[in-house]
Amino acid sequence: MRALLTAGALSLAFTLFLTPLFIRLFTRLGWGQFIRDDGPKSHHVKRGTPTMGGIIFILGTLFGYFVATLLVSNEPPTASGLLVLLMMVGLGAVGFVDDFLKTRKKQSLGLGGWAKVAGQVIVAAVFALLALQFPNERNVTPANTSISFIRDLPLDFMVFGTVIGVALYVVWICLITVGASNGVNVTDGLDGLAAGSSILAIGSFVIIGFWQFNQSCASENLNPDDFYRCYEVRDPLDLAIVSTAIVGGLIGFLWWNTNPARIYMGDTGSLALGGALAALAIVSHTELLILLIGGLFVVETGSVIVQRAYFKLTGGKRIFLMSPIHHHFELKGWAEITIVVRFWIIAGLFVAAGVGSFYFEWLQR
Repeated sequence: MRALLTAGALSLAFTLFLTPLFIRLFTRLGWGQFIRDDGPKSHHVKRGTPTMGGIIFILGTLFGYFVATLLVSNEPPTASGLLVLLMMVGLGAVGFVDDFLKTRKKQSLGLGGWAKVAGQVIVAAVFALLALQFPNERNVTPANTSISFIRDLPLDFMVFGTVIGVALYVVWICLITVGASNGVNVTDGLDGLAAGSSILAIGSFVIIGFWQFNQSCASENLNPDDFYRCYEVRDPLDLAIVSTAIVGGLIGFLWWNTNPARIYMGDTGSLALGGALAALAIVSHTELLILLIGGLFVVETGSVIVQRAYFKLTGGKRIFLMSPIHHHFELKGWAEITIVVRFWIIAGLFVAAGVGSFYFEWLQR
């Protein structure tokens, strides 16, 4: 418990107090935000605001996590925790390249769409293969080749044989990762929207990880009557610790990112957060549950897909005034802060439904 609290507190302190220094540094480096020409006119006042703020909470997360695990818990970092950080840092690096090209080209387009997806796939594939390694004393690896919802489902890719099964598993992990990271990326269009929503979504894994730890099949204190509903998850407590570190860093960052934002997370931050969300779901064996926990990201991404499909099918007609859907409400005249707070409420309801489903499944066993 001390490591859990320390990770969050140190990460929060790092981003809360050091972000002004990074703002001045990024301004000096010329890392300013560029705005879409076809976007809402009200956004043009944001041009030049420092971006790539994801660097700050990534560093804050690493600081909080490693200090808490190495100095407070006296336990070395676990394979599961390090894999989550690998995904977060890896996708953050892809986003950084995209952001850097935007600032260098002085335009709102950085990496091409397929180049960005290729970077996401490479990071996700490395994560997927590593997640099948590092068995503990119970021979449990961070991930396995089964599809999971709240627990592993009886759907294992290995029924197709080792080679094809592993290949399909890697494709599955890549789909989850690309979907989650792009979902957060699409949502990052208003001051504080993605950061606040990610605090809620990733925060749910603090609860899930801690509960899985208390009900772990490896626990010596587990009630024998509860063994049939225990969780066979590697390092659940460490997943709660790394989740707390991410949430703490985001809370400190949100202080400076809320409207009117002094700094933006950029693709560096949004891709990193989506990657962390996907990794936490995979190693906690709740892959499909992120469709509910990250429900707001699903809605935002869905609005883009529906808008584009309808536009092509009807020869130029639109369902929304603009996608993603938060821009639709902007063009309808809603204040930016109103949209953000209401979308946070929606995100919170999705998270509550996800965590509630997780606990209800345990009660029903």
